[in-house]
Amino acid sequence: NESDVDEIRGLLSEQGRLSRQEPGCRRFEVYHSNNDRKVFLLNEHWETQAHLDEHRKAHAYTTIYVPNVLPKVDRVPHLAELVP
Repeated sequence: NESDVDEIRGLLSEQGRLSRQEPGCRRFEVYHSNNDRKVFLLNEHWETQAHLDEHRKAHAYTTIYVPNVLPKVDRVPHLAELVP
């Protein structure tokens, strides 16, 4: 919803800040599309699957992302690997 964009941007900014402090977080970037104001991209790199699993139990994920962001967005996850 267009009216939620600024709120979501702030929430994702805080989630990114907190997530970058978690063990095993190599990168957590939040991008806001210049082409479509309602589109955000999260680029996350975790050292191991175990670190990602722990992230999903942490404060940023459980108190910001799940209850405040997910209900307001259409999420399209893309697990990927870097092409050398």
